[in-house]
Amino acid sequence: MKSLSGLLSILTGFIVISGGAFAAEPAVLQAEQTRTEIVKKVAPTVVAIFSSDGNGGGSGVLISPDGYALSNYHVTSACGDFMKCGLNDGVLYDAVIVGIDPTGDVALIKLLGRDDFPSAPLGDSDALVAGDWTYALGNPFLLATDFQPTVTFGMVSGVHRYQYPAGTFLEYTDCIQVDTSINPGNSGGPLFNAAGELVGINGRIAVEKRGRVNVGAGYAISINQIKHFMDQLRGGHIVDHATLGATVRSGPDRIVLVDSILESSDAYRRGLREDDEIISFAGRPIGSVNQFKNILGIYPKGWSLPLVYRRDGKKQEIIVELPALHGRSELAPSAGPKTPRPHRHQPKSPDEKDSAEAKLPKDELPAEYKKLFEKKAGFANYYFNKQEQQRVLAGLVPFAGWQDAAGKWTLSGKSADGDNLQIKLFPQALSAQFTKRAPGLQKLDDTDFLDEPPGSGGLLAALYQFKLLLTEGAPAFTEFSYYGSQPLDGRATTVDVLITKKSTIECRWYFRVTDGALVGFDSYLGPDVDGCEIRFLQLGDFQGRRFPNRLSVRYGDTQYGVFDLLSIETTSLSETSKQ
Repeated sequence: MKSLSGLLSILTGFIVISGGAFAAEPAVLQAEQTRTEIVKKVAPTVVAIFSSDGNGGGSGVLISPDGYALSNYHVTSACGDFMKCGLNDGVLYDAVIVGIDPTGDVALIKLLGRDDFPSAPLGDSDALVAGDWTYALGNPFLLATDFQPTVTFGMVSGVHRYQYPAGTFLEYTDCIQVDTSINPGNSGGPLFNAAGELVGINGRIAVEKRGRVNVGAGYAISINQIKHFMDQLRGGHIVDHATLGATVRSGPDRIVLVDSILESSDAYRRGLREDDEIISFAGRPIGSVNQFKNILGIYPKGWSLPLVYRRDGKKQEIIVELPALHGRSELAPSAGPKTPRPHRHQPKSPDEKDSAEAKLPKDELPAEYKKLFEKKAGFANYYFNKQEQQRVLAGLVPFAGWQDAAGKWTLSGKSADGDNLQIKLFPQALSAQFTKRAPGLQKLDDTDFLDEPPGSGGLLAALYQFKLLLTEGAPAFTEFSYYGSQPLDGRATTVDVLITKKSTIECRWYFRVTDGALVGFDSYLGPDVDGCEIRFLQLGDFQGRRFPNRLSVRYGDTQYGVFDLLSIETTSLSETSKQ
C-alpha cells in the first residue's frame, strides 16, 4: 500500500511530506513567485476610475507614459467629460475623455499631471489559445478605494467568440472568453497574458439572474481589435465599425455565400455579387457566418481590405472599401439605445465609511485642464483631433513655399504611354489637354465638380484640391480633420489620414506613418462613387519647390495613367489679378 506522503504527492502534485512537515515542490514555488512578480509589475498600470461624484465607475489600464489609458465605453459614458482616476501609488489624478467606440465598448482617456506614468506593454491577442493563463486586474464592486487593484487568475476558455448586441450598440466581435473572475467594477480593466502583456479589455460577463455576480464566463475585447481603432480614438473620434454592404448566409459544406448586396456599395462596384462564395476576408479564412461577423467587426469604417471570393469555380481577389455600420447621428452621445450601466457603489448602512464617495476629494477641476476638452459634432473631444492634425501636417514641410503661388498653375509633362499633357489650374477654371486622351474642362463658378477629364474620376478637381492644400492649408476647406491610420490600398503600408471637404468634394490625404511623408490622396466627387486615386511615385524640384514629378492616377478598377511632370509655371494671386 502506498505511503501517505506518496499518495498526497500523486493527488496534488504540490506538496511532499518530509519528517512530518509539509513543503512545496520547487516548481510550485517558482510558479508562485512568477505570478507575484507579474502582478507586481503590472499593478501600477491599473486604473481605478470613478465618476466625479465618486459613487460609480469601473477600471482601466495605462498604455503610454503620457497618460493615455483604455477602459470600456459603458464605464466612461456615465462619468462625464472629466473623471477621477486612482493608481496604486495612492494618488488620485484627473482624467479627460479622448475618444470613444460605442459599438466596440472601448474608450480612451488621458490621465493628467504627469508625463512618466507606468504603462502596460501591448501583447498579441491572436496568439492566445484556450488554456492559456490570464490575469484580470481592476476595481470590482468599487472596493479598490485605496486604489490597490484586485487580482484574479484563471485561463482562456475560448477565443474568437461573438457576442451579439442585446438592446444596445455594443457588439463584442472576435472577443476572448475567460474563466478568470470578472465582476461589476472590473469593466474596462486589463486582461494580461502569462507574460504580463495586455491582451484584452474586460467587458461583458455572464451573471446570476438574482444578482450581478460572475458565474464563470467573462468576455474581453481583444487588444488586436483595439489597435485597429487606436489612432482614431487618439484623434478624439466617436468611431464606427465597418460593414460590407452585403449580407451573408451559410451554404452546404461549411461555405459562406453572399445573400444580398447593395448596388451602391464598393464591394458591388468591385464585382461581388449574390451567391458568390466568400473564401477569405482580411487574410483570414471564412468557414461560417459567425466567423465572417467576427472578422468584419474588428475593423473601422473606411478601411480597404482584401476579400477573396469564388464564382463558378474561379477565385477572384478584390480590395474592398468598407462602409460605416451606423449612420453618423446614430452614434451621437444622446442618440440610440442605452449602454449597460457602470457599477454603482451601494453602501450597506448610512454610517459606512469606506465608500468611494467618502474617499474622493471634492476639489475643483484645475483651469488649465478645462481647455483640454472641446465639443464638436461627430467627435468625443475635438481638442485631441486638432493635436493630431498638427502632428500629421508636419508631413507637408517638404512642400513649403507654395503659399506664394496661389494664382495660376500650368503643369506640363507626358504619360508613360507617350501622351503629352498640359493641365491648367486657374482661379476661374481648370483644364486638361492631351494628344491621345479626351480633354477636360471644369469651371469654378459654384457648379458641381464633374468627372473631368472623362474617365479619370475627376482628376482636375483632385489637383485643384491639392493646390488649395499647398497654398492655403486648412482654412481653404469647409471641413478639416484627422481620421486615424489605416493600411494604404489594403496593403502593408500604414498611413495617417487627413480628411478635407470643400463643396461636393471629399479628399483623403495619406501620410506614411514611418516617416510622415505625404504619399498620395483620393478625391471623391460624391458619396458612394469611386474616387480619383493619386499616388506620388517620386518627388522633384520645380523652381526651388518640391512637388510630385511622377504620379499614378487610378479610377476604380482602371489605371488612368502614370504621368511625369516636366515643368510647373506659377503666379501669385496679385500677379494673376493684373493679367
